[in-house]
Amino acid sequence: RKLQQFADLGHEAILLFGTGTVLVGDPSQRATGRKLITQKEIDQNIKTWKEQVKPIIDFNKVKIKYNGDWLLKMNLKNIIEIASKISAIQLFKREMFQRRLKQGDTIWYHETMYPLLQGYDSVVMDVDLELGGTDQTFNMLIGRELQQKINHKEKYVLAGKMIMGTDGQPMSKTSGNCIWLTDTSEDMFGKLMSIRDEVMSDYFEFFTDKTMPKGEPLAIKKQLALEITKQYHGQTKAQAAKKHFEQTFQKKAPEYKQTVKAKANLMLTVAGLVGSNSEAKRLIQQGAVDINSVKANDPVAAVQAGDRLKIGQKTFVKVI
Repeated sequence: RKLQQFADLGHEAILLFGTGTVLVGDPSQRATGRKLITQKEIDQNIKTWKEQVKPIIDFNKVKIKYNGDWLLKMNLKNIIEIASKISAIQLFKREMFQRRLKQGDTIWYHETMYPLLQGYDSVVMDVDLELGGTDQTFNMLIGRELQQKINHKEKYVLAGKMIMGTDGQPMSKTSGNCIWLTDTSEDMFGKLMSIRDEVMSDYFEFFTDKTMPKGEPLAIKKQLALEITKQYHGQTKAQAAKKHFEQTFQKKAPEYKQTVKAKANLMLTVAGLVGSNSEAKRLIQQGAVDINSVKANDPVAAVQAGDRLKIGQKTFVKVI
């Protein structure tokens, strides 16, 4: 949305797909090394990403570029030139690398190249400003320094908060907690209704042009879900999704009278209700456990006070 806003104001906006950097894999927020990706997977991901951003981005106003167009043509001389601008100490000051070192985990050499390669994108495109999530701040600042040293000009960085998914953890494809822009109107509305109350203000800020109102959380969340669903599916489908949610879930909403104390993860929390860790793990992996109306398949998923668990068809529990 922010990129499109810059384009609407007359700026030259670029949506960059990392067809070169993806071969390395961004180590941000990762405790272990990332598996290398194949070209077939890259092509499929790009197709999916374009479908995802199509409801937001006007491709007539925003340019599409692929960093593989220049990164994959670099020679050894180019790589050495870029590497000479940034010290190894700078790279290893990165919080994620520091965490791995303290834990005795491996840092692969190709992972240390990622910030340099992403940073070099700023040099090639000669940009004035880069947009990204806070998980990309380190990489974007490396780009700022490369832009200063190679093109001798300033570059600014605009970093946005990481958006929490339906389980209260940072939204990511591998976590299964995403609200996809290509979701049906009913799925989108339902997933938005499952987010935690404390992240609603972030959703209002990032996904709407409205300020979060005061009032009863459920009513506010309905307003939020309706507003976002309307953006991508239109008023008619959004209202129908709201009605479907109310008829399917609210009128039949069970009472969560039973309580359980939050443990380190979902499996341990559920184990206190079903008798053993193995039984809890089995139920979770078989899809018999929901967190806040969203199917939970990960035994080590985070659980916190206020969450509502459904186990099987008859057990409804509030986490305290």
